[in-house]
Amino acid sequence: MTDQQVRHTEEQVPSHARDAPSGTPGPGRGEAGAQTRIGGSASGRSAGARAAPADPEAARRRAGRRAARIGAGVAELEQRLADLVREGLAGREQAGPALWEETAARMVDAQAPGLASRVRELGAIPGCGPGWPARMLEEGALLHLLNRGWLGLAGLPQPLAATVRSRVGLPDAAAEGEAVRDRWLVLAQYDSVSPDGRLTTRRTWLRGTGSGRPALVLDFGPPGRPPRLALPVGRVVEADARFRPGTAGLRADLVEGYGAGAPCGQAPEGVGTGAALDAYGAALREDPWLDSWPVVLGPVVPVPGERGWQLADAEGGGALPVASGGGRPQAGLWQLAALSGGGPVTVFGECGHRGFTPLTAWEPGCPEPVALTG
Repeated sequence: MTDQQVRHTEEQVPSHARDAPSGTPGPGRGEAGAQTRIGGSASGRSAGARAAPADPEAARRRAGRRAARIGAGVAELEQRLADLVREGLAGREQAGPALWEETAARMVDAQAPGLASRVRELGAIPGCGPGWPARMLEEGALLHLLNRGWLGLAGLPQPLAATVRSRVGLPDAAAEGEAVRDRWLVLAQYDSVSPDGRLTTRRTWLRGTGSGRPALVLDFGPPGRPPRLALPVGRVVEADARFRPGTAGLRADLVEGYGAGAPCGQAPEGVGTGAALDAYGAALREDPWLDSWPVVLGPVVPVPGERGWQLADAEGGGALPVASGGGRPQAGLWQLAALSGGGPVTVFGECGHRGFTPLTAWEPGCPEPVALTG
């Protein structure tokens, strides 16, 4: 998993999810097993609402104070980015991440955890491999774009404004997401650890067998306690998924009890590499800070080469480079090559601006998935 994907995960975690006790459900949190429930019962939420009615005026004042703090943090961050461009990148490798850690702490004080995560990512780039200056400029530009989005929030279309709020770390708690009932195929599930080691994130990719809609369910665990949500890859579970506003239609919470699921009788249908890029490009229009988009490719052939791996369309229409680095072992790619044997396979993964990250594969005519864990 790339550092950008870790950052993308962290910045959408509310602060209470990191410190929630074991009995408190966080976003996307659940327990494995036949009677798993995520998000609590409707009756419990209603009872809580009756016991503690909201004060709209007080909530408005609190939101205004937080927005003012975030605005001050954004102004300070813009000055830091301007200093970076004016002073240049030549000395950043020797300077170390201390300045950016301090800036990230200021963003936390400003109650903008999404900005803090992106700042830490920016500070970790110098010296982390060839091409780091270009990466730093790229990430700095995206951070500047997010800052400008916040400063001009009132003039943005509602969906884009919701995305900016979510990316900054201020999700719209009042917005009610769309609920979709479907039979969800589990395409992939894997864990990653934040750079500071304080948070384990479990990403579960789903696709509705009826709607064809992709969904990303996140679950979190503090040090020493892994996330509880466990859905076997290749199973199909019937559940309601409630999609969160401002997440390019991807982020969802399972809000209905579901069983262990049943095996899927066939591999998912794939698309060509050109269609995969089109899908990612369309998603970027809704969320310019989106690192990747879930895609099932197929049929494709994995091709190793001196400049890296590619996944080529079986009929020769095009190819996608496999994303390099990010700590993913090369063994997973050789596992994919062995599964292919030089022939076409179906592959699920994340298609982004750095390439395609394969996560799961299927042999032709075989419904059993193979997780490419390496």
